[in-house]
Amino acid sequence: MDDLRSSREASMARRLPPLSALRTFEAAARRGSFLRAAEELGVTPTAVSHQVRQLEQWLGTPLFRRAPRKVTLTDAGSTLAPALTRALDGMAEAVEAMSKRPARKVATLSATVAFTGRVLVPKAARFRELNPGWDLRLHASDDAVDLHAGEADAAIRYGLARPADLTGLPLMTDRFAPVASPALGLESHEDLRRATLLHFDWRNNAGATVPNWRGWAEAAGLEGFDAGSGVTFNDENSAILAAIAGQGAALLSIALVAAELASGALVQPFGPVLEGWRYDFVHPAGAEDRPAVAALRRWVEVEIAPAAARAPAPI
Repeated sequence: MDDLRSSREASMARRLPPLSALRTFEAAARRGSFLRAAEELGVTPTAVSHQVRQLEQWLGTPLFRRAPRKVTLTDAGSTLAPALTRALDGMAEAVEAMSKRPARKVATLSATVAFTGRVLVPKAARFRELNPGWDLRLHASDDAVDLHAGEADAAIRYGLARPADLTGLPLMTDRFAPVASPALGLESHEDLRRATLLHFDWRNNAGATVPNWRGWAEAAGLEGFDAGSGVTFNDENSAILAAIAGQGAALLSIALVAAELASGALVQPFGPVLEGWRYDFVHPAGAEDRPAVAALRRWVEVEIAPAAARAPAPI
């Protein structure tokens, strides 16, 4: 009885800051970023910053050193963060143990926005057929997630080469060619001179050369071709939709418009074809036996890799 009374008295005497502020600080410290903490918690980066400042005011000491695009823990923050992680992990374990429903099994795959929407989404339902009892979460982002930190179980990476710290399955090398609605009646390079060119901004890295109309015109040997004219979009999918709608000709990934080429909604009237980057299904080395990674690889091998191999051969 005395131990119980002491425990109750200690509980009543606890003086703690708001749990929301503690939880927000722990997420920001663990992820090393207000932006990533906001994504995890489903709030805005401004809300994370507000909660952290509220906690700092409550404690009377700064917890982060703030610099442009970067935050680092102070000594006080480094002391507090691991204690909060242990406490919140303990709470989560206790709640899970009390839950009558078993935790859902979720496999998370990250890929570029265009690849997710054009290739993965049409195949999403098959994931659960191939992996009973599992749910699929698709994370669409043109920024590479940190697989080692657990931001996703696996990813389909698009780049010049597979990242050295990851392993996995090669899918295909991308190819780019002029495509347009058949309604435009493009049959030759000369026809292209009167067409509106559709462009989209590339988010490349390391100064790598990526397919664009200027490079295509050089490969085609076209002189006096105005490769910079037309309409520019800030994303690839908008350029695809504009091409389907007959708004102009676009230099697009054959893999991403395979369905439209097969149905006749788009045509590839002529070459040349430019080689792009490669797609790889990747995960951290040693993670291949993790159930989530194995489930994702099974789906990719059965549904995505064969579809990539069946992409229409460019002219």
